[in-house]
Parts: sequence; structure tokens; C-alpha cells
Amino acid sequence: MLALMSLRYVTHAWLLAFVYSFQIHFALVAVAGCLVLLLLKRHWYAYLLLTIAVMLLGHGVMMSREFAATTASAETRPLFKLMSFNIEHENFANAGRIADFIIASNADVVNVLEAAPLRPHIARLAATYPYHIGCGAETNECDTLVLSKRPFADKKVSSLGKLWRNRLTRSAIDFDGTKINFLVAHLAKPYFDDFQTDELFDLRSVANAIDGPLVLTGDFNSAIVDPRIQRFMRRTGFHTAFPEPASWPIKTGRFGISIDHVLARPPLRLQSVKRIEDNMGSNHFGLMAEFTIDR
Repeated sequence: MLALMSLRYVTHAWLLAFVYSFQIHFALVAVAGCLVLLLLKRHWYAYLLLTIAVMLLGHGVMMSREFAATTASAETRPLFKLMSFNIEHENFANAGRIADFIIASNADVVNVLEAAPLRPHIARLAATYPYHIGCGAETNECDTLVLSKRPFADKKVSSLGKLWRNRLTRSAIDFDGTKINFLVAHLAKPYFDDFQTDELFDLRSVANAIDGPLVLTGDFNSAIVDPRIQRFMRRTGFHTAFPEPASWPIKTGRFGISIDHVLARPPLRLQSVKRIEDNMGSNHFGLMAEFTIDR
């Protein structure tokens, strides 16, 4: 297990992407296992394994903190509120409840992934969110649905990589004279060959071509400690909250990992990112975030 985790420092191996995302968790298991070995017999090899496990654990924590943004003061009034939620594409039984939650959320912008269950509720949602992208607007596909209380100054749907179509949504909204840019991405699973690597390259190109305040949200299917996500973060200048709320798998609760991210690029600043505690039948937890901006 320690050898598999350590391969990230030697070579890129997409087959081990799952291990990379769980580096902190697996390192904790390894530390516990080494301590058991030392209880059975004090031996230099057990001490060596323990040292490696502690180093991997420490570096995992350091990587998860690397892109942490300096949060705005709690007294600062947020510029806008955003919800991001992968509701799971077969979650039709809970679609009405999810629509009710969105309407009552008081979010200014709502990004819904795998949004097909909400298609029958678009008209009802439009009473609160009269502007939307996806599910018939800009594209008939319903993988990504962007809802807004304010009109879009710009909007576009495009593709990332070659595996899936129309999984990147770009928009811009004016908040009291400040234009905020939004990207919503749904990436392939990291162990699907190198498709995610290609998608991250395309996403980086799009993000770096945008001037001004920028928010990126979505389901990355990878934690922030994954080597490819680390490289993407360094080359785009995004910040994230620390600790990021765990969003998957739902059975582990707060002890899972965050594969759903809310990222901001200065001068935009994350004031808070919180998990929506009721997953409402989805295989992900949703996120609620508030943003401020440095004037």
C-alpha cells in the first residue's frame, strides 16, 4: 500500500488515481498498521514503514492545504451565494424534493450536475430562477443545469476532451456592477485511461483565457491531492476552502473525500463552503458557498 501511494512521486499511473485521492486515508491506515506491528515486535523494518507512512500522511495534509484561500471576515457581506450539487442522473424519486430545496435555498446561482431528473421541474424553478442554461437552453442535454436569479451577460456550452459532450458550461453574471465569470465542469473518472488528463488540459486553457473574477465548480471525480488536480491548480491560480467538505462517498459522511469542488480565483474570495447535509437520494453531497470580492 505504501509503495502504491509512493508511485505518485515517480510516475503518472492513471490506474492508481483512486489511491492518490485517498492518500491521507490510506496513510492513516498504514500508520495504524505499523503501530500494530511494533506492538507485536520492535523491529527496524516496522520503524521504516512507520516513517514512510507518516511522511505520506504529512505530505497529504500539506497538499490539501496548499491552495487554501484566506477566508473573508465573517462580518463581510457576501456578494453572492452559490449552490453546487450532483443530484445523480437516476434520482427521479427525489427530484421534487430537490427542486423545493433549490427554491428555498436563497442561492443566487445554482449549478446542478446529472440534472436530468429536474427537467420536468424547469417551469416551476423558473418562478425563482428565470434564467437557465442546459436542459433545453443552449443545449438539449441535461448533464449540467445552471440556474440564475439574474440575467446572463454571457453564456456558452462546450465539451471537454473527447469522452463526453457538453460537460462544460461558461457564463457571466453582473452583481451590482461587478461581472463574475462562472465555469461548471463535470470531469471523467480519473481511472478512465487518460481522458481526465485531456479534460483538465482543455479546462485549464478555458480558465486561463478568462479575465476577471472567476468561479469554477463541479464534479471532478478526484480529490485536491490527486497529482493531476494539483498541477491544474498550480497553473490556473484557483483557491479553495480548507478543509474542503467531504462530498463522496455518502456512507462515510464527513470522513470521505471531496471530489466536488468550489474554486475561486482572486480577486474573488471564498467566504464559506458548507456541505448540504441531506444528500436527498444522490450519491454525492451538495455544497453551498458564499463569495466576497477584494475591491
